[in-house]
Amino acid sequence: MPNYTVKEIFFTLQGEGFHTGRAAVFCRFSGCNLWTGREQDRASAMCTFCDTDFVGVSADGGRFASPDDLADAVARCWRAECNDPDRFVVCTGGEPLLQLDAPLVCALHQRGFQVAIETNGTMLPPVGVDWICVSPKARADLVLCNGNELKLVYPQEGAEPERFDTLDFEHFFLQPMDGPALAENTRAAVRYCQMHPRWRLSLQTHKILGIR
Repeated sequence: MPNYTVKEIFFTLQGEGFHTGRAAVFCRFSGCNLWTGREQDRASAMCTFCDTDFVGVSADGGRFASPDDLADAVARCWRAECNDPDRFVVCTGGEPLLQLDAPLVCALHQRGFQVAIETNGTMLPPVGVDWICVSPKARADLVLCNGNELKLVYPQEGAEPERFDTLDFEHFFLQPMDGPALAENTRAAVRYCQMHPRWRLSLQTHKILGIR
């Protein structure tokens, strides 16, 4: 029987990419294969710019002994007053594909959820995932080369947008890298999208709004 370690589960609006503004439960799995999450390891990590805390378990996370236990926890987070029958859960991390498996996807479907993932693309997803968003990292080998949405944090030396133009995705997004150079990175992303209309701009609207 699988065990799942989840940093946090919460109801919010999707802040990035194609589904920006959509009501969603976020299920943030603990752990990642590109960084330990410890600041002392950041400089030597495969991904050095992550802005997410995915270490351990918070008060609204937990350790779940079965797919049904975790799916029930996700379902409890969906607001009772939200009348949309098409529930939406975003499985993220860290790297969700270290833990997300077919039995959990099935359990979430049984509770009425469309299942989305946000992954670094270094692993293949289980059968049944409804929406695949891949965010490539320059120093990591990309294994998952098709899906619904490619969301590239920009700029990354060694992960220029041209490297991904021919991949089999429906939507291509550039997302300015957060940090001290955010304003400069945003201007650069805007210019690139203007010159290459296949790419669309993705902003971290949850940060702008001050929500999770």
